[in-house]
Order: sequence, then C-alpha cells, then structure tokens
Amino acid sequence: MGKNRKGHRDERHHHHSQASRWFLPWPSAYTDHSVKNSPWKNGKGDLIQELADACEEFGLKMGIYYSPWDRNHPDYCKPEYITYMRNQLTKLLTNYGDIFEVWFDGANGGTGFYGGANEERRVDKRSYYDWPNTFALVRELQPDAVIFGDAGPDVRWVGNEHGFAYETTWSNLLRDSGDGGMPEYAEVYASGQENGTHWVPAEADVSIRPGWYYHQYEDHKVKTLPQLLEIYYKSIGRNSALLINFPVDRRGLIHEKDVEQIMKLSTKIKEDFETDLTADASIQASNERGKGYEATQALDDDKETYWATEDEVMAGSIVLSFEEEITFNRFTIQEYIPLGQRIKEFTLEVETEEGWKKVADGTTVGAKRILRLDDVTTRQIRVSEAKASPTISKIGVYRAPALIVKPNVIRDKEGNVILKVADKNVDIFYTLDGSEPGKNSLRYENAFLVSQPTTIMAISIDPETEKKSEITTTVFDLTKLKWKVIHNDPKSETAIDENPGTFWKSDGDALKLDLGEVIHIYKFTYLPPQIRYMSGVISQYVLQGSTDGKSWSNLASGEFSNIGNNPVEQKISIANAEVRYLLLKALSTLDDQKASFAEVGIISKK
Repeated sequence: MGKNRKGHRDERHHHHSQASRWFLPWPSAYTDHSVKNSPWKNGKGDLIQELADACEEFGLKMGIYYSPWDRNHPDYCKPEYITYMRNQLTKLLTNYGDIFEVWFDGANGGTGFYGGANEERRVDKRSYYDWPNTFALVRELQPDAVIFGDAGPDVRWVGNEHGFAYETTWSNLLRDSGDGGMPEYAEVYASGQENGTHWVPAEADVSIRPGWYYHQYEDHKVKTLPQLLEIYYKSIGRNSALLINFPVDRRGLIHEKDVEQIMKLSTKIKEDFETDLTADASIQASNERGKGYEATQALDDDKETYWATEDEVMAGSIVLSFEEEITFNRFTIQEYIPLGQRIKEFTLEVETEEGWKKVADGTTVGAKRILRLDDVTTRQIRVSEAKASPTISKIGVYRAPALIVKPNVIRDKEGNVILKVADKNVDIFYTLDGSEPGKNSLRYENAFLVSQPTTIMAISIDPETEKKSEITTTVFDLTKLKWKVIHNDPKSETAIDENPGTFWKSDGDALKLDLGEVIHIYKFTYLPPQIRYMSGVISQYVLQGSTDGKSWSNLASGEFSNIGNNPVEQKISIANAEVRYLLLKALSTLDDQKASFAEVGIISKK
C-alpha cells in the first residue's frame, strides 16, 4: 500500500527485498522484471489472468492494486517513467475483463534498485504521477471502476490500518481542496467532512495477520474471532467499506488458519443478524413525505425504497411497536445514500414503565450504522434523527447470541490467575485437578491464586442456550514471585513478567536468573519476542545452572530448530538438576543481533 503519510518509508516496502517488490506477476512487454523471464510455467504464466479466471468462476469482482513506485525501473523520478507506468496500467485494464476497483497507494519513493543502482529517489507524490491524466486513463479503460487513493477520487483511505472507521464517519470529502494526502490527513480528512463537496466513502484496510505478506512465523498470530468481530462492527458498522488482506502463502493459496478464522467471522455475522425482529413490528413516523415514502418503507429489504419526511422537516422520529416484549442487543440503521448523508446525530430509546429511556445515541449513519448493546427488553423502540430531512432505507432490530469462545487464561508474576472471555454474558467454569470442566465445575468469579504447579482447564458456557466453547488447557509451574533477572537494566524484568507481549534485549547475549531458592527443575523454557519484526531470536544456546551463583555447570546445549518459522515457546529438557541460578547464553541469533527474551520459565514437575 505504501502510504508514506509523513514522508516515511513504508515499513511494508522497507522490510522486503526491493528487487523482488516489483517482479511483475504478468508477462509485461515494458520490463524484463516479469514472470516472462521466470521458470514458472516456462515463462508463459500470467498470475493476473489466473486471478481473473478464478473471480469469474466464483462470481467475484476483481480489483487491481497498483503501486506507482517501481523500485526496479531505471527511469523512476524521470518524466519518462510516467509513460512506462501508464503503459503498464493500460495492459492491466484492457486484458483481464471488468475491473471493479483500481487501488493506488501513496508512494513517494525511497531506496531501491533502480536499473541495478541501489540508491534513494524521492518524488512529490501529489504532482509527479500527474494524477488527473492518470485517473482519466482509468476512466477511459474501465469506466465503471472505482479508484482508491489517499483522498479518492472515488474511495479514500480511512486513516489507519487497524480496520477501524470512526464514531463519526462522513462519506463527504473536500476532495479537491488541494490538501488530500497531506501530513495531517488522518486528523483532518480520514473521518470525512460534513460539508464535503464530493462523495468519497472510506475504505478500512487491515490484514488478518500482523503483516501484509505471508510469513510462516505468523501462523500463530492470525486474528481471533473477537478481534475480527471488533473490526467488522467498527468498519462496516460505522459507514465504511472493509478491505481484509489475506497474504497468499508459498503455495499461492490463502492459508488454512486464515480461512478458518474468516469463516468463523462469516458464521458469527450470519448468526448475529439471522432474525430481524422488526418483521413482527408496526411502525409509525412523526412525519411522512407522502405516498411512496411511508415509514413502512424503512422495514422492507428494498434498497430503492425509503422513509422520508417533508422537505421543511429537518428532524424526525420513528416508533416501532411490538405486540409482545422483545429482547434485542443489535440495532442497525441505513440511509438512502443516493440522496447523501442527512443524519448528523440520532438517539435510540426504549419504552419502560417510567417512560422513554435512552439506551444509545450516535452521530453519522450513511450506508450502515450498527449499535451493539446490552440486552434490552421492551415493547417499543424509538429512533430520532436530526440534521436535514432524513431518508431512512432500512432499520433492523436483532438479538445476537452470545459469543462463545474458549477462555483466555493468564497469570501474573505474583500468581494471580485471570480467566477472560469476549462476552460478559458468558459463564466460565474451570478445574484445577486435570478433569474436564463443565457447568458443575468451579465457576469463575474473580482472580484466584495459583502458586504451585497446576493444570487449569477452562470452558465458557452460554447460560441461556448451554452452548459450550472448546476447552482451554493451561499448565502453570511455580510462581515467579521470588525471581529476579541479575542485570543492571531494570527493563530486564520484562523477561519474567508473565507478559508475552513485552521483551528484553540483552547487551551481553545472555540472561542470568535468580530463582530465589534452590529448585529441582526438569525443563527450561524460552519464548522469543512476539513483535511483528523479530530481532535477536536465539537459534543456538547453552544453558548453565548453579546453586551459589559462583560455580556453574552445563545443563544443556543445542539449537532451537525452526524457531524462525515457528516462534512459540521453546522447551529445553534437563536430565536432573537442582539449581537456584540459571544462565541462558545465546551462541547465535537468527539475525546476528543481541539476544532478546520475551519470557523465560521453568518446569519443576514431570
């Protein structure tokens, strides 16, 4: 994507080979840096054609991501490069059928192998690529395609790469103000502008993994269902399109773990919105424009119909009435966007014995706004809007089932154990004796102390449906309460803080540990840094032990095989040792940097 918002090199470009970054996956007539000169299919392959064929087979619309920054081309930074770039675009936009979206990143140059010369070249991304004429070429070749850029012209960047839109998200934008893509883009333009002159809706981009390209070492870091749900509700649920990146693996496929998680998301979304409770509701509006614009138009599934008030009415309200009480926790509202965004704020109320009670409010609506609520029981719902004469295409009321995922089990350095789930309405049950947990097991209420070697098995159960999650099994050893890292750097304690998200980089390629007492140990554990770009991951090691901190003996040595591709907790087996002090020395690291430690530990029980 190469957004370069403040002139920085995009880390996604920076951390990948410049030479391989622009190895074109189609047979290009304009550069030798293409699949035509690769052994793949004897130089006759065309990955773009295969993608187009697959999209046609499965009824999908295809988009093209085109980075204007070719790090390999010798003419980059020269006027001649623009001709080359447009020749490539012409090939892409004429040979592969209909293109739904053309996606331009915000490339302003940087370090590359330009015709073999490894150097840095910079451009003014607002003027160098001659965007008006480049966009005109796209319009000519693919008149129905939408064009994505920092500030449009058709679709804009949402301003972050978390997949989140904003509580207030306007599709309107001051597109031609001349400031699109400036350093303050995220602060000024990302959430849109109420008085915007053009309709340029936001597109929220995020990767299902920490990075944008496939790495085996991130196979255990695919986003969880709760994380993906949060993205869904904060993108599509906030008037934004959602673009989820699936890095293609070495087989040319979306990895099984990515598929598993996105299918869980699909299943859960369908579950959350399976039954629209408004099917059993009557509806009444405070004002109606007339025939064809009745309030009932907001309950059908026809996108071309909508409820509207008279022109001079700048606010309105709708009341949904049910014959019997309903319980709901999701509310959706959609505007008829061909007439623009007209709602600046809205309020959601329910009828109670004491009268109308506000349960939520919001700002913009646009294509869709989704409110997540605690369970609310009522016979009447009222939604009120204000800014201009509202046009509501659809209102929906749903009761989403509880999110059932296995509990997350964590323990701090003092030994306090906390069990967490994503849905507060779900009960957690656990055992401490190795038996399978169920609704008759210990029910989790508050943190509890586990200071001795213990196996905790936990399960979450929906008290209403009794639907169960998978079981989490977590093995804890002795608490680290008495432990100390012997080093003058106070940050070294992060290596034993029971938080895998922190790490310590040693200045001496070693970590010396005081267990506080002599302990009989059978294994030692090492967790490498869990950051996106790992550094200092130990590959070869020596582990030594001591009872007095003076006389040391070798306990084990060896290699953490495949740790680069599978950076999970590593276990070092020890034949038999009683120690108080441990010393883990790095003989080598994967990148020849100083050794880093996310967490170290012991196993004192067979």
